[in-house]
Amino acid sequence: MTVVQNLGKTNSVFNQFISELRNIEIQSERMRFRRNLERIGEIFAYEISKTFEYKQVGVVTPLGIADMELMNEQPVLVTILRAGLPLHQGMLNYFDRADNGFIAAYRKYDKNEDFEIRVEYSSTPSIENRVLILSDPMLASGASIVQSLKGLLAENGKPKHIHIVSAIASIEGIEFVKRNLSLYNITIWTGAIDDELTAHAYIVPGLGDAGDLAYGLKI
Repeated sequence: MTVVQNLGKTNSVFNQFISELRNIEIQSERMRFRRNLERIGEIFAYEISKTFEYKQVGVVTPLGIADMELMNEQPVLVTILRAGLPLHQGMLNYFDRADNGFIAAYRKYDKNEDFEIRVEYSSTPSIENRVLILSDPMLASGASIVQSLKGLLAENGKPKHIHIVSAIASIEGIEFVKRNLSLYNITIWTGAIDDELTAHAYIVPGLGDAGDLAYGLKI
């Protein structure tokens, strides 16, 4: 079962960060673009933490003991390089003891401008019976997310819950994830859901290429 959580539907400062990611004038400042992705990651982490299991722990203070409800476990944070790094860092700022994983996946285009997803690198811990959070700034066609997840699930175990985090998603990408990962418990977290994809599978209105905006044009 797949559940979609769109944080942009609730009025908050979160939408200010999303708007700056989209704004063609502001997004040209690479450091600000990366920082906005990081701040969005922090907000996603806070919201996702509300879904975790908690246990009571006695915390010793200078004057006594305070009973606190603390997370029962840390999640596994995995991101898709390179665009996902700032978003990942934002969540790592909050889940600072989490295990981390990294996947290198990219689109390989043919002469007809069709593409396939190629995964060339994966370094991840076991996700067996863990809470997995997979981040990528854009959930466009959904192909990168699905192929990356299928590789993780085949090699690293079955998590008890999967959280997919994207700043902006497309309707088509969300439906693609639902169709191809229907056997798993998944929550998709996003800041906005856009209606269209271009012929090259870029989200419209979207924000452009998140990796290029964060780190410069690639060859």
